[in-house]
Order: sequence, then C-alpha cells, then structure tokens
Amino acid sequence: MVLHMVGLGLGDERDVTLRGLEAIRGAARVVLEQYTSVLPGVEPARLEALYGKPVEIADRQAVEEGSEGFLEAARDADVAFLVVGDPFGATTHVDLQLRARRMGVRVEVIHNASIMNAVGACGLQLYRFGEAISIVFFTETWRPDSFYDKILANRRAGLHTLCLLDIRVKELTVKALCTGRKEYEPPRYMSVNVALEQLLEVEAARGEGAFAEETMCVGVARLGTPGQSILYGSMAELRGADFGEPLHSLVIPGEVTEFEQEVMDTYRYVPPPSREEDAAAGAESPP
Repeated sequence: MVLHMVGLGLGDERDVTLRGLEAIRGAARVVLEQYTSVLPGVEPARLEALYGKPVEIADRQAVEEGSEGFLEAARDADVAFLVVGDPFGATTHVDLQLRARRMGVRVEVIHNASIMNAVGACGLQLYRFGEAISIVFFTETWRPDSFYDKILANRRAGLHTLCLLDIRVKELTVKALCTGRKEYEPPRYMSVNVALEQLLEVEAARGEGAFAEETMCVGVARLGTPGQSILYGSMAELRGADFGEPLHSLVIPGEVTEFEQEVMDTYRYVPPPSREEDAAAGAESPP
C-alpha cells in the first residue's frame, strides 16, 4: 500500500493535479496538514465535496508526534496526505517521508506549485534567489533575529531573499497551557506590513546595513489566485500598503537585472495622497 503525499497548490480546491485527485479519491484515508500553510477561505467541506470522502485535519502535534496512526494505516491501505503548496515546501514533510520509509511504507509524492516557485511572478528570476528565511511573530519576550544574518549574506552576494511569513493556526491559549484544556487562539497570519515593521526594528538594533527604509522590496499576497496582489516599493512605502487577505510573503531583492527591474516596475506601488495633499489639490482646483 502507499502513502501518497499530495500537493494542493496555492489557490483553492481546484488546483490539485489530476494525478493528485486520482490518488485522493482512491485512498482509504485522507489527511490534510493544516499548520505549515492553508488554503485561505477554503473550508474542509469544499475539499470533501470535490473528493467525495471525509478529510481529517492534522495540526502540528498530529504530524510531528502522532503521525504513526496514519503511517500504520498506510501499511494496509492507501493513505493520502495533503499539503498546501508542494509536499516538500517544509522540512516536516521530508521527515515524514523518511519515517514512512523506515516503517516499510511505500511513498509516492505528487508535486504542485508552491510559493517557492510562484514567487517568480514578481519578475525576479528564481535562479538568482539565495537562502529563504522565515519571520515569526514577535512577542514581548521573544524577538528572534537569526534571519538577519541570512538576508545580509544574500544581499552581499547579490541574491534575492524570499521571506516566508508566520501563520498561527490552532495555537493553544495561555489559559489552556496552564490548565490543560484544549482552547485555541484565533488564527493569525502575518502581513507584509507587520513583517516590514519587525525587519526595520531588527535593523535598528543590529545596524549592519542589511536593509533600510529606502530598500526596495516586493510584497506578494494570495499568489496563484485570481485576486493575487504584487506591489513593488520601498520598505517605508509598503508598510502602509493594503495587501488584503492572507497569505502574504515578502521579497528583498539583491542585485537586479534590467529585465527584472522592468517587470517589477509594472507593480510599482503608488501611495495614496495624504490629507494635506488632498486639501492642497482641492484648493488648486478651478471653481
């Protein structure tokens, strides 16, 4: 029997490949991993309607600590493990594949689009990207900045940096952690705006010149959907841009070719006029 690791793509339930859909419909059990990424606005019921069978939701604990259940099931029947984007977009899934093989379970991977390749839509060439980094939500007591060194190294090498932004789905509340009850925080998805605020805070603290408010960046949202948003501007400008609903990502360019620049310029963000500019324009208008 087989563990099918199926990429779902980036848009909605219709982005699954035909081969992926065949594997899902033929599986005895379907498990949707929903903590490394999500299909925003797509409820599991929509997936179930397309697949014609129930979908189990797997959070971080279910995948990292409790996966033996569905891996054992794959010894005797086909199991479909669904991942938003591509199955190998997260190290967790590589580890899952290794654990399955150690158990003697055959694994079949069905690839799909992910943010790692779809980000090329902004005009920056994929072969000119360096190491991708992740930015997590800062808290009052936890403000990690290890990503800074990687951005700095990429920029010094002339390479672009893809910044993957934090999502928090099914996170236990502080009260739940203290009492042992299962009570969860509302889902949170980091925006480009929050990511830029945190980046600039780290630059102010580190001061090594990895970037500045004037550094030109590309913010992307909902790539792979009809309503995707791509905006190119300085860090200061994009902090005030409205990227809309999640999921968001950010790109900090390195050295930019003339061709890349031409494409990015088509996404140039124009900040809305301030109240003072609106008032001045009104005063200059003829009666």
